Amino acid sequence: MAYETIIVECKDGVGKITFNRPDKLNAYNQTLSQETRRAFDEFAADRSVRVIVFTGAGRAFMAGADINMLNTASTAKDSAGLADEKMLDIAMFEACPKPVIAAINGLAFGMGCELLMACDFRIAVESAKFGQPEIKLGVIAGGGGTQRLTRLVGLTKSLEMNLIGEPITAEEGLRYGLLTRVVPDGKLWEEVEVFTKRLINLSAESLGLCKQAVLQGASLPLKDGIELERELFSKVLLTADAQEGTKAFLEKRKPRFNQK
Repeated sequence: MAYETIIVECKDGVGKITFNRPDKLNAYNQTLSQETRRAFDEFAADRSVRVIVFTGAGRAFMAGADINMLNTASTAKDSAGLADEKMLDIAMFEACPKPVIAAINGLAFGMGCELLMACDFRIAVESAKFGQPEIKLGVIAGGGGTQRLTRLVGLTKSLEMNLIGEPITAEEGLRYGLLTRVVPDGKLWEEVEVFTKRLINLSAESLGLCKQAVLQGASLPLKDGIELERELFSKVLLTADAQEGTKAFLEKRKPRFNQK
């Protein structure tokens, strides 16, 4: 299928979506939103795809939303529609049982920063920068930037980034908990390949249940989160992969998990 604003590739169990508006620093617009949703849905439904990776073409991961799109909102219905679309796109990543990786090749501002925060792993080059600069345009983050950022970096840093709008470096992002890994420029795909290989060799079913336990449980009181974990633990014990994994351990061999 031909796409206008993204590049879609699939190889060795990894589905890759590249934001491809380099002349606009991959700014998010409605076409990119619709195409990303379509490609992501296809990867999520394809059992041969084990890991989904996002990255950007050129020198940016995604430098925010297209201002032309934001400037078209003239009624309450318009603005609510834009907010709903942004939130829906990002919520898909967390709901997907497959691991989702953001391979951050450059600038990640506004919607770009919000999008990567919904990914499970966030691997960035040293030169990348991150921020929620919406306040400088007289607006605020609308894709989870005030909420996910606070949960990742803490209240104090989130207030600074959202209320002042100044960017932070990749080194700061790693220190504050925004990022999983920071690698030298030119080494991004080496690290991403290491991550994807580790994940692909694990049980897809147990990965999905573990992701559900962590993400869903994070928004629950501790008692309810532990109960959720117990329910999912009981469920995973009955899977063929759990039986294979425990048997392989006892037999001192590598497990052969179901790859489909």
